[in-house]
Amino acid sequence: MIRAYLLGFIIMLALPANATERTLYDELGQQQGISQLMEAFILEIAEDERVIHHFENVDIDRFHRMLSEHICDLSGGPCDYSGESMVTVHTGMDISRAEFNAIVEHLMTAMDQQKLPVSTQNRLLAILASFHKEVIHQ
Repeated sequence: MIRAYLLGFIIMLALPANATERTLYDELGQQQGISQLMEAFILEIAEDERVIHHFENVDIDRFHRMLSEHICDLSGGPCDYSGESMVTVHTGMDISRAEFNAIVEHLMTAMDQQKLPVSTQNRLLAILASFHKEVIHQ
């Protein structure tokens, strides 16, 4: 038992410092986990009368694909986001602060449903918070 512990310790010392750290992409469950998270997120949005009007003419399959790709890219995964900038996507939508907050609540609910640790949720929310000014246009 002690030998196994020592062997494990020696292997850890030999690895680069970041080799044992999981990326946010890994914590989100990689592509499959991100896809499931975005599906749960979209289903939450669909139930909300406060924001659903912003999605009436949206191709939901494409929306899901682009969201998943963007989160994959932002979280350090192997994806390259191929969609439009956040400013371009949200210009003319007149999203209010209250609507933005409702969307964030739905993402938090979806992350809870997926049983993501709070630390993982906070890491993702911190990244997405940087888009706040690009999304709200009121």
